[in-house]
Amino acid sequence: MFFLTLMELCLINAQCSSLITYITPRNIRSNSVDRMVKTQRESWPMKKIALLGKGKTGSKVLEFGSQDITVFDSKNPPELEILKKHDVIISFLPGGSFKKYIPLLLESKIPVVTGSTGFEWPKDLNKKLKENNLTWIKSSNFGLGMAIIKSILPLIGKCDSLFDDYALNLHEIHHVNKKDAPSGTALSWKDWIGLDVSITSERKGDEVGTHSLSLVTPFEEISIKHRALDRKIFAQGALWAAEKVMNEKLPFGLIDFQELILRRDLK
Repeated sequence: MFFLTLMELCLINAQCSSLITYITPRNIRSNSVDRMVKTQRESWPMKKIALLGKGKTGSKVLEFGSQDITVFDSKNPPELEILKKHDVIISFLPGGSFKKYIPLLLESKIPVVTGSTGFEWPKDLNKKLKENNLTWIKSSNFGLGMAIIKSILPLIGKCDSLFDDYALNLHEIHHVNKKDAPSGTALSWKDWIGLDVSITSERKGDEVGTHSLSLVTPFEEISIKHRALDRKIFAQGALWAAEKVMNEKLPFGLIDFQELILRRDLK
C-alpha cells in the first residue's frame, strides 16, 4: 500500500526546511541569490577553474568573479597541457560537444563537474574513473532544491500499488535555444519515479526551466512543480560541487549531484 512512514515524513520536512530559501517569491529572489553568491565567493579559497562553455548557464559561473577561471569554447578549445594547470573542470557544454571531450578530460586527470545533457554516458566511464582515481560529478540540474524533488519522487512511484487507474504526466518548459528534448531533468524525474511517465516539451522565450508533474486518478490529482527562477542557481550548485570535489575526499567514479547532497547535507 502507498503510505508514508514517520521516517519518510520527517525526512521530507527536514529537507524542505534545509532548502526553503530556494522557494522564494520573485520580488526577493535577486537579493537572496546575490547574497548566497557573495557569501560563497568570499569563503572559497582561490582555485583555478577550467570552464567549458560560456553560454546561458556557463556565463553565470563567471559572475562569481573571485575564482581564477579560464574559459574554453569553440574559439578557444581545451588543450591537454593547459587543462592540467587547473584544479577542476566545470562544463555546461551541449551534450554532444562534452562527449567529444571525454577522452581528453580523462587524460587530464582533473576532477570534473558537468551539467551537460542530451547524450548517452559511455558505459565504461565509471570504471575508467575509478581506475584512474578520479571523481566526476554530474547533474541534469544543479539547483540545490532539486534534491528535495529526488527524495519525493520515489514515493510517487509507489502509486501503482495503490491505484488501478492512474496517469503520470510531466511537462517541461525551457528557452527556445535548448536543443535536447525532453530535458535531462525530465528524464531524471522519470528515472527517479521508476514508472512510465508521459513527457511533453515546450520551448519558449528565455525560460530558465520549469518541470510540472501530475499524478491523475479518476477522483484526485497530485501535482509537483519545480521552477528555476534564475540561472545563478545552476552556477551556484556547480561551484558548490566543485568546492567539494577539490577540497574533500569523495569516492572515485561518476557521482550524482543530488545523491551527494542527500547523503551529506540533508540528514
